[in-house]
Amino acid sequence: MNDMPDLPQPPSRPTTGTEPVMRLVPQTGLSYFGRALHDITQGFHFRTLALTLAWLDIRLRYRGSVLGPFWLTGTTTIMIAAMGVLYSYLLNVDMHKYLPFLTFSVVLWSLASGVLREGCTAFTAASSLIHSARMPYTLHVIRVEMRNILVLAHNIPVVIGVFLWFHAAPQNLTTLLPACALWLVDCFFMIMLLGVLGARFRDTSPIVASLTQIFFFVTPVIWAPELMTIGQNWLLLDPFFPLIEILRAPITGDIVQVAVWPAALAWSALLAVVTFCLFARMRTRLAYWI
Repeated sequence: MNDMPDLPQPPSRPTTGTEPVMRLVPQTGLSYFGRALHDITQGFHFRTLALTLAWLDIRLRYRGSVLGPFWLTGTTTIMIAAMGVLYSYLLNVDMHKYLPFLTFSVVLWSLASGVLREGCTAFTAASSLIHSARMPYTLHVIRVEMRNILVLAHNIPVVIGVFLWFHAAPQNLTTLLPACALWLVDCFFMIMLLGVLGARFRDTSPIVASLTQIFFFVTPVIWAPELMTIGQNWLLLDPFFPLIEILRAPITGDIVQVAVWPAALAWSALLAVVTFCLFARMRTRLAYWI
């Protein structure tokens, strides 16, 4: 007589209606681009989570502060007031026209520099979340973009206050909406590009910081393009100038050059193609690099 207890039997393997936990199928050919596109669509599916994480980042950055994120507003106000008085005297321009131009340019550049600076650490800063949860990489790109848009929102009152003080009104708002849409697309792909490069090469962050300082003085941010009497067309080779001009000119009432919009679209298309190809090829290695 067998006195041994009955051993538990392993559960039967279901045959239908289930999806395997892991697919160990190597990617080849166009499958890289298909997976990358799926990652981007899934990332926008979690856009609410990305916005929540971005807002939490802002809250944690200014935790324990009295003014909180409004320190950004105060800092921007003081900087614009000091620069406006100084550079209007050095450049010999009318302050009533120059200060609205400078205010909008500096606020736009703060968005661009924030995207460049934080884009380098888009994936490395979220390494713990990437290693612990299975989420699309695009979620972290949207998180960085949302965080910088929230920072921009705290500087918008400075622009409104300066324009009201000097009685400056936007002249042409018909192209403002497509310009804002192009900025959102460019910020997204720029963060993704720098995030991949920053995950692979840790030198990306200091290199981008140095180039940002150079482009700040080369790009018409604190000086108007009209001050360049010879060779204004060479400014189109600066990738920041057409993108800033398509958004700044309708607000300040300046005349947009004919070639500005084609140059902005060309730089944006080049950025999107290069970024998508690089992200599609290197997406599977990001978790190991960070």
